[in-house]
Amino acid sequence: MIFSVKAPIPGFETIKEVELEKIDEFFVKFISKSDPTTFTLINPFMLRPYEFEIPEYFRTLLDINEKSNILILNIMIIATPIETSTINFIAPLVFNVDNQSLAQVVLDANQHPDFGLMESISLFLNKEKSE
Repeated sequence: MIFSVKAPIPGFETIKEVELEKIDEFFVKFISKSDPTTFTLINPFMLRPYEFEIPEYFRTLLDINEKSNILILNIMIIATPIETSTINFIAPLVFNVDNQSLAQVVLDANQHPDFGLMESISLFLNKEKSE
């Protein structure tokens, strides 16, 4: 599915359209149709409690109402080993699936002190400890 970017993504202002390619329940590939940029996106709800209000500006920009089919994903920087990969929880990508629009919402860090810019995925992995 192709989405129109309704507000410039900070650092990637040239991206105007993107395609999402589902990898599995956790991951989605974000493919720019404007340049060679690709991201790995992750479903934050599979990792942690993740609640925030979409600011009114973005609700209007994306034409979001109570019946809208919304998708929330976060940018993940993949590293090796995977445990050193990081996730941006403070600036989720919000997709209105109904009208195929998207914007990156930068949340107020004071209102969401538990959401970081580069949180290690290792904080959310269930690992067995062998001793």
